[in-house]
Amino acid sequence: MSDWDIAVRGLTKTFGPVTAVSDLSFGAEPGTVTGFLGSNGAGKTTTMRMMLGLITPTSGTATIGGKRYADLPRPSATVGAVLDSSGFHPSHTALDHLRVYARMGRYGPARVARVADLTGVSAFAGRTTRTLSTGMRQRLNLATALLGDPRVLLLDEPSNGLDPEGIAWLRHFLRDLAAEGRTILVSSHVLGEVEQMADHVVVIHDGRLVTAGPIVELCGTAAVLVRSPQADLLKAWLLGDETGGAGRGESPREAGGEVRVETTQPGALRIHGLTTAQVAAVAASRGIPLHEITLERPTLERAFLHLTGRAR
Repeated sequence: MSDWDIAVRGLTKTFGPVTAVSDLSFGAEPGTVTGFLGSNGAGKTTTMRMMLGLITPTSGTATIGGKRYADLPRPSATVGAVLDSSGFHPSHTALDHLRVYARMGRYGPARVARVADLTGVSAFAGRTTRTLSTGMRQRLNLATALLGDPRVLLLDEPSNGLDPEGIAWLRHFLRDLAAEGRTILVSSHVLGEVEQMADHVVVIHDGRLVTAGPIVELCGTAAVLVRSPQADLLKAWLLGDETGGAGRGESPREAGGEVRVETTQPGALRIHGLTTAQVAAVAASRGIPLHEITLERPTLERAFLHLTGRAR
């Protein structure tokens, strides 16, 4: 185990009769951005608060490099966290806020200037926090989390309030931090951004693990969408069905690889395991007219909705 691994094992939290998190286990490794996904109320924030020692688990453990957050010798130098954007003194400037937290963590003025520049806080450092937009508060929170130059980041909805330019900046910024060997766990509802940002994902529903693994495996491979007045005949040929006449020639299945064909609606197919060129070639060789053929690229949103819908 690395000194910067996140390990959640059998984590459970109940609030009276309500079970917010149930026997949850997953991990996150250095050098990666891990997306932590779930619908509202799924237990993401509760889990992250348990990881930071803000909530005591009913059972199970959450550790950083094998240690609980409370047992880390200098926690803010190991773990940086962004959980909400409301913890600001209204009359403090953004720079005042960073200086207060720097003194608490025993970090010098040079580090304050560094994180302000890295996160764009320098542009509004003299403004009071009450006048900051939600996006500015998110940048200030991130700057605060980075004061100790931590190797682990826990970020709960860090893109909330950011404009499109800010979201693109955050994506590249977190990817660069991960490339330095940091472990980054990001909870987010912006699935399109997670898809571009994360290496791995952890999906939970009703406090339970649904799946965890590399994002490319979760999303799956691309599919080919076809519309044809002879869709059933095309499906039979693609699957090597003898009743469709496949015995008179080599079918795509016989050529290698598993082929799956779904009838999505009358005259429409979704085909897995073949390229658009292969599907078009089969149709042409059998004289089957195609009214439409297109590549459907897999998305994290589709996979997420499928997985959470199945869990529900």
